[in-house]
Amino acid sequence: MVKTEDLIDAQGVAGLLQLRHTNSVSTYLRRYPDMPRPILDLGTGRPRLWLRPQVLRWLRARRSDMASIGVER
Repeated sequence: MVKTEDLIDAQGVAGLLQLRHTNSVSTYLRRYPDMPRPILDLGTGRPRLWLRPQVLRWLRARRSDMASIGVER
């Protein structure tokens, strides 16, 4: 069961990741194979939706990993 309030689009993901452009989300998907994939992808030029809790968990884990090796964001 998915809560609709947990669904975010590329703009929402970009906001969480502090990216300036929504197309940067696609770059992150290619660059980071462990980044959560959209749970809904209707194809090119169509909406993609992610689960906010998955993206937040991934972001916290990345920040934790970066901090443990002394890299600041």
